Amino acid sequence: MTHKHPFLIGSEWRETTRTLPVVNPYSQEVFAEVSLAGTEEIDGAIELAVKAFGKTRALPTYMRSRICSQIAQGIEARKEEFAETISKESGKPLLYSRGEVARSISTFSIAAEEASRIHGEVLPLDITEPAKGKTGLVRRFPIGPVSGISPFNFPLNLVSHKVAPAMACGNPIVLKPASSTPLTALLLAKVISDTDAVSGSFSVLPCKSSDATALVEDERLKMVTFTGSPPIGWDIKRRAGKKKVTLELGGNAGVIVEPDADLDFAAKKVCFGAFAYSGQVCISVQRTYVHESCFDAFMDRLKQEVSQLKSGDPLDETVTFGPMIDTGNAERIESWIQEAMDDGAQRITGGKRNGSFFEPTVLTQVGSDKKIVCEEAFGPVLIVEPYSDFYQAIETINHSDFGLQAGVFTNQLDKAMRAFNQLEVGGVVLNDVPTFRVDNMPYGGVKDSGFGREGLKYSIEEMTEIKLLVMNHYLD
Repeated sequence: MTHKHPFLIGSEWRETTRTLPVVNPYSQEVFAEVSLAGTEEIDGAIELAVKAFGKTRALPTYMRSRICSQIAQGIEARKEEFAETISKESGKPLLYSRGEVARSISTFSIAAEEASRIHGEVLPLDITEPAKGKTGLVRRFPIGPVSGISPFNFPLNLVSHKVAPAMACGNPIVLKPASSTPLTALLLAKVISDTDAVSGSFSVLPCKSSDATALVEDERLKMVTFTGSPPIGWDIKRRAGKKKVTLELGGNAGVIVEPDADLDFAAKKVCFGAFAYSGQVCISVQRTYVHESCFDAFMDRLKQEVSQLKSGDPLDETVTFGPMIDTGNAERIESWIQEAMDDGAQRITGGKRNGSFFEPTVLTQVGSDKKIVCEEAFGPVLIVEPYSDFYQAIETINHSDFGLQAGVFTNQLDKAMRAFNQLEVGGVVLNDVPTFRVDNMPYGGVKDSGFGREGLKYSIEEMTEIKLLVMNHYLD
């Protein structure tokens, strides 16, 4: 018998007759169900957020910081429960789930610090004679209730990257978690309920997308922060009206490996970047370009690294490779790989599917027009190709609709700076893979990879408005 979980509106836990099953991607068993919110509950949560803003906007800095610290401490106290919940509902190996929990603790801890660093400035305005005697005071103010829509692949930390900055700057937030992974967000709601957070400042509403229109279009909400697919994200931006929008929409991350790179290190990092959580990470390595002079040596090392991945039950602490989120996505990857191989691509490793499991797969000699190259795979597939000219390799990475992050392995400063200047991405990682992220850095992309930036300081900037006070102290 499965356990039924209520959802949180403000400080009230509620159940409805409509439910959503939660499926373990490894066993394919329904192990829980959650109550689904409808349009009435969503409207009520927004109304509570509007009322809460009257209090959250006036919270002193120390209280906003304290609330974020309390949430970090609450996650720490239940960290193993969080990790097991993530693994059960997402199929993420426990090794990575624990890492996600640790990062979420860090996210709220950084938010507690950033709450005290929402700085302003004194601005001299007397730059012309008519402005004599005038000085400006510039401050940032919270914009109001925010809606957050989060994905399945980081059901705690990507939720945290929406909730933590909102709490830090005094904005209430209404969250719609991913339908595949709602339990982690509901567990976070339990933690927040035990803090000094203002009642109504946080609601978690598992719901159908068809019922969530208000989270995008309701004028009482002043911002939407969304992580997910480009078609949905750009449609949200189109429908959001006058409210602010932050979109993190995924990528097709590229890596360049130069001959002077440490090939053992590069192969180890590329393997991790491509196959951690079965490639279901926005900044997973999808394309790698290796200089022709060291291509064979790199491939030998890469195959050795891939062979050491251990698949199995995500709750097994020794497992490093688990299932995809569902069979449908595994079948999609299977069809994309078959399309490439029908066109002459060479399979180096993997390529087989067993239910929702798809083997870690390395391909080469793949046509540049194939889906597995052009689109976001979001699965355990890595394309590796040789190149002869570094600058052409940069152009090859840029030849994509996406631009989230890229990695470059080289010790030549001129090439590192050329990559930084010319790669059309939101972040360049030198001597590591683009899968690298820590939670205080600006994170986001260009082109179809998104709009705006996450990262605590930068999210707070997105969630606040600058206001100017002009002071006239020359009364002659």
